Amino acid sequence: MLKRFRKSSRTVGLPPGTPVYTGEIRKEEKVRITLFKYDESQFQEREVDDIERGFRLSENLTVSWINIDGIHRPEIVQQVAQQFGLHSLTVEDIVNIHQRPKVEEFESYVFVVLKMLYLDEATDQVIAEQISIVLGSGFVLSFQEREGDVFKSIRDRIRGANARIRHKGADYLAYCLIDAVVDHYFTILERMGDDIEKLEEQILSEPSRETLQGIWRSKSEIMFIRRCIWPLREVIGGLQRLESSLVQESTNLFLRDAHDHIIQIIDTVESFRDTLTGMLDTYLSTISNRMNEVMKVLTIIATIFIPLTFIAGVYGMNFKFMPELEWGFGYFAVLIAMGIVALGMVIYFFRKKWF
Repeated sequence: MLKRFRKSSRTVGLPPGTPVYTGEIRKEEKVRITLFKYDESQFQEREVDDIERGFRLSENLTVSWINIDGIHRPEIVQQVAQQFGLHSLTVEDIVNIHQRPKVEEFESYVFVVLKMLYLDEATDQVIAEQISIVLGSGFVLSFQEREGDVFKSIRDRIRGANARIRHKGADYLAYCLIDAVVDHYFTILERMGDDIEKLEEQILSEPSRETLQGIWRSKSEIMFIRRCIWPLREVIGGLQRLESSLVQESTNLFLRDAHDHIIQIIDTVESFRDTLTGMLDTYLSTISNRMNEVMKVLTIIATIFIPLTFIAGVYGMNFKFMPELEWGFGYFAVLIAMGIVALGMVIYFFRKKWF
């Protein structure tokens, strides 16, 4: 968390609208720009090397999707923004990766920020990547921190001739991008659900320190996911309430479905959070009960040995005129008496069900 604030402090004191990348600097990574242009009958796909001339494909195609992988070079983001008339504050928000998910309406475009979640196989942690989407008249811009996303199915649908997306406008494409990100949340939550089930089994069978660490790790991940997902309800609701000609009424129906998915995801996250809280209480109760059982056994053992210690102490004083000192069977008699006392106490404890 402190590291995050140190990176955000790079923008302190700068004029509003100054684009400063706040993520990990990856100078060796190349910024990759891909372009899709399509309509009902045809599509074009290519990588863009020259920003000024690379977007000038066939002007007859109705929808353009420009995807930028890598925002660690703000100057390239600025060049793309200039080509499409984006406000400087929008450019600043694109390269500042610590934005809260939001939707903003400008005069000629709509700007959406959301978080794409994926599982890092190396660390087995949930990682969030900021996705910025700009919806304009006939075009959609998507800005990602790095290569790799959940949009493969959308690209495949664009390449298919009979796909619905080929018959829709740019607003439907923007919806598809948002919906792909939202649907991927279900995959993350499914993995989280499996981990929580394993933790529940460990708590019931044999809880350990590793179990407690797993509960805290899962609870931390759920809180992180909640912070990423919770604002999306407002984002999609804001898109539905837009009085902009950029979002058609037919697309609002699909946005309503995405809103329902977000509500379902939020309910699942809240359920997981409550479950983990209950599991933590169960773990502490289980450990406490195990400790109580140990203390009960030790107390019973100590209680049994109290009268035995008393008897041993009496006959260990060795006073000269103790009557049993000269008795030949005294040693065995005392041992038998101690055994009878111990056995009697054990029987009494069993009858009281203290064992």
